[in-house]
Amino acid sequence: MLNASKLVPLLATLLAAGCAVGPDFRAPDAVPDARYTAGPQPAQLAAAGYPAQSLAPGDVPAQWWTLFRNPQLDETIRLALTASPTLTQASARLREAQENLAARTGATQFPQVDAKFDATRQQVNLQSVGITQLPSPGPFTLYNASVQVSYALDLFGGQRRELEGLQAAVDYQRFELEAARLSLAANVATTAIREAGLRAQLADTTAIAEAQRRQLGILRQRFDLGGVARVDVQRQQAELAQTEALIPGLSQQLDATRHQLAVYTGQTPASAQLPEFRLDTLQLPESLPVSLPSELARRRPDIRAAEALLHQASANIGVATANLYPQITLTASGGTQEMRMRDLFGSFNIWSLAAGVVQPVFHGGELRAQKRAKEAAYEQSLGAYRQAVLQGLQNVADTLRALDADAATLQARAVNAKQTRDTLAIVSEQYRLGGVSQFTVIDAERQARQAALDLAQARTARLADSAALMQALGGGWWQEEVAAR
Repeated sequence: MLNASKLVPLLATLLAAGCAVGPDFRAPDAVPDARYTAGPQPAQLAAAGYPAQSLAPGDVPAQWWTLFRNPQLDETIRLALTASPTLTQASARLREAQENLAARTGATQFPQVDAKFDATRQQVNLQSVGITQLPSPGPFTLYNASVQVSYALDLFGGQRRELEGLQAAVDYQRFELEAARLSLAANVATTAIREAGLRAQLADTTAIAEAQRRQLGILRQRFDLGGVARVDVQRQQAELAQTEALIPGLSQQLDATRHQLAVYTGQTPASAQLPEFRLDTLQLPESLPVSLPSELARRRPDIRAAEALLHQASANIGVATANLYPQITLTASGGTQEMRMRDLFGSFNIWSLAAGVVQPVFHGGELRAQKRAKEAAYEQSLGAYRQAVLQGLQNVADTLRALDADAATLQARAVNAKQTRDTLAIVSEQYRLGGVSQFTVIDAERQARQAALDLAQARTARLADSAALMQALGGGWWQEEVAAR
């Protein structure tokens, strides 16, 4: 048992050392993997007739969307980053967290000073307190002006842990803002790419329907002359109807992408001023920088946000632990008290000094249960952080495999498109020489259009997955912070 002579130096030592109970936060170790996928990662993604993409170690640039070399896309993303209501909300949440930190910093790191003034009209009965020798005075007014100072000593670091947790909350909102910016830029890019792909698909589908309509006209003429059976006409009508049924859906999807772009840029669908995106104006990035798996946790803002929550949970354990120890508060006040206001500031005649110590003794297990609850919350946050890391690695691995498949699909569809174009050229020449019918030429034209439609879908997927990879890798947001230092 420590006596008072030993306790006072101990408390002084604790105060000077600035100790803080609870765990000191340390970021979890990085993933040791050298690659994202189980098999070898492709270094070159090539498709005959189209630019090859290389995958090389490096960091995604901050404005990664400029790699598509489309000024209209650049301008649309800049507009979205300026006017999006989503970013407005995220920015406001960050400012709220910063002000909460500033408020608690002022409340805990500095003494609280309050000035007080009051005037009281009162009547005193001296006989009621046993003073019978003197007559009771008449009603009088008592004026009081004082300054009160209070300060809570943070011997065990509870306040510092609280501020540490609030700083982690600020970091969380900052990373959430960066994640929102990255997500918005990626959404605008992929929506613009989807719009370009839908325009190509709609044009090709309309051309296929027109070719089928011309074929139907020829078959009807042949049927009237007895050259073909009715079932051939009906089959052609069914094919035309199937193709025509695709056009309204593609048109609706195209309008939906335009409406979505309007919302992303903070405009209404009815009055939005947006450019039209087409596949031929979007250039495939020639090189895609791929950072190491061990660096992904420092690059992706959603993982950094999960780490900030983990840090906050760690600090909350320290706050709960400090609540188990004594709480010491110092207070002081001084001022004047007079019966006439003109005499109020003539002298300093009242003062007080006080120190209070509160040591929890019995709370029915409440405080220790709260500490255990914060430890459980930390375990939850740790699991959420690990899940975020695994999800990020999966995003990159899936996108790398998708890009590899995109290149192979584009290669096959490019070959098919070339073959159908060559076939159309040959058939057209045969028709000019009288060797084949017009129906055969139209059919070759229809097949070429179908191959072009498939090719447009493959090009769209390759562009979209290129944007998805840069988003999965973190988008390069952190490079803007480095440049600003």
